[in-house]
Amino acid sequence: MALDATSFSATIGKDKPALVEFYAPWCGHCKNLAPEYAKVAEAFKGASSSVVIAKVDADANKDLGSQFDVQGFPTLKWFAAGSLKPVDVETERSADALVKYVNEKTGLNKKIKTDPTSVVALTADTFDSIFMPDSPDGSSSSHKLIEFYAPWCGHCKQLAPTWEKLATAFDGEKRVVIAKVDADAHRSLGERFGVTGFPTIKYFPPGKGSAESLVTSYEGGRDLVNFVEFLNEKSGTERTPEGNMKAEAGRLSEFDSFASRFMTAKSSEKGAVLKLAKSAEKDLDSAVKKDKAEVYLKVMQKELDKSGYVQKETNRLHGMIDKEGISRSKKAELQVKLNVLGAFTEIAE
Repeated sequence: MALDATSFSATIGKDKPALVEFYAPWCGHCKNLAPEYAKVAEAFKGASSSVVIAKVDADANKDLGSQFDVQGFPTLKWFAAGSLKPVDVETERSADALVKYVNEKTGLNKKIKTDPTSVVALTADTFDSIFMPDSPDGSSSSHKLIEFYAPWCGHCKQLAPTWEKLATAFDGEKRVVIAKVDADAHRSLGERFGVTGFPTIKYFPPGKGSAESLVTSYEGGRDLVNFVEFLNEKSGTERTPEGNMKAEAGRLSEFDSFASRFMTAKSSEKGAVLKLAKSAEKDLDSAVKKDKAEVYLKVMQKELDKSGYVQKETNRLHGMIDKEGISRSKKAELQVKLNVLGAFTEIAE
């Protein structure tokens, strides 16, 4: 609720308590607070009958600022019901902290509405859970990119939408975790990893051992393309910034040649090509390549078992991927299979 001198006197100091922000339109700190304060107003929107969340442009209404001893921007004041003698609001200037403050003052129990997110929010209690071994050799298999932030940090707020887009781009990708830590609320984690400013981004590759033994600082660019390229290079994923799969995702050049040989071989010779491909798969030097090769081997085996499988499966997957409502992770999975099938259908044509 935006108030001027007239509406202020008609609203504040009456039968409802009020949280009031005194701000100036040109103030950078006010601009940083604006989205957080909007969340507070939204949280108490249904409680407007019992509490007022308001703001005053104290640059345009200087008399009000002077009346309540506003000496800097933004200034937050709490007015008890029936009182024009406010108290300064001494709390962190984040939506969570301000909602908690108003709840404590009013006895309400409102919460901030949160949008769905693909970013994993970590705390001091949950941080080490993402480093639990999940591979046969006792290591953690995922690549983790973690932002250490503070809710009041302007640069963190600017990064937030990019960070969400990054998490969405890798949604469903088991090899990649995009996470964040409120290092103001969980200072022990910031200290543990040498965080001295916000936002700080740390990269944790797969491996055995503690998080401290794996961590490196991310020093690359901070736009979406930079982040996606970094993770693709590190993890072997093949995502676009939009979260789609690249046209070459899932393909393996040495196994494209096996697909060619398999599809052009006589029926009696296809089994021999499959046997050679299986032998070659054992010699591959990385788990990522082996996973890709496995898809080729399955296609060959199914085509060998039932001629025409490649074309029928291609048609089926195209029908599925075009359906409305399909999840991003499922669509990515289907696209990879289609890319590999393309190695066979291109030859067949």
